[in-house]
Amino acid sequence: MSTITQPDTSRLDRHTVIDPAILYFGTSVALLSTRDEKGHANLAPNSSVWWLSHTAVVGIAARSQTGRNLLSTRECVINLPSVNEVDAVDRLALTTGRHPVSERKARAGYRYVRDKFGEASLHAIDADMVSPPRVVECPVNLESRVTGLHVLGGGDDPEGADLLAVELEIVRVHVHEGIRSPTHETRIDPELWRPLITSFQRFFGLGGEAQSSRLSSIDEEWYRG
Repeated sequence: MSTITQPDTSRLDRHTVIDPAILYFGTSVALLSTRDEKGHANLAPNSSVWWLSHTAVVGIAARSQTGRNLLSTRECVINLPSVNEVDAVDRLALTTGRHPVSERKARAGYRYVRDKFGEASLHAIDADMVSPPRVVECPVNLESRVTGLHVLGGGDDPEGADLLAVELEIVRVHVHEGIRSPTHETRIDPELWRPLITSFQRFFGLGGEAQSSRLSSIDEEWYRG
């Protein structure tokens, strides 16, 4: 019978129970571009996104302009900035495309901005397969369509929810040449791609590779299924 070896706790930091308001331990920043029913484009930072195959799941406030647009038009471009675009992302941090600004957001310092691209000094370019524009400066543009809406907090349906988890099918991928693998035409070189990371409301970039990964021995094409 195997036994569990107890760690030498004298050499480890002790855990403490806390109740943090947010759990952003370090996630990629995205700029979500959407359009409303009248065709006006909105651009908003988001750091609640995760990936599985060619599906992205985005957490969003249902009553935000981005949330309203996703509910009504069901299309989005997930633009991924690198650390070089951090200033543009920060210019959008306390802006909202909803008018009037909610009392809660106003108290936190948010202000209404109609032209988000102009506010961030970013440039829009047409997407190929969806209506919202891509961001020229972002090294990665992921055209996507909504395939599922899941209520996370408050309300019985997406229209009345507080928070939503939005499933997005990635239908086209655009990348800057500067981050492509020199040996595989369909791949990103992780040594060249430097995503912008947010950790507890602060911006960070990646350091060097910590160590080689056993997982990297699997050819990326295996994941196409």
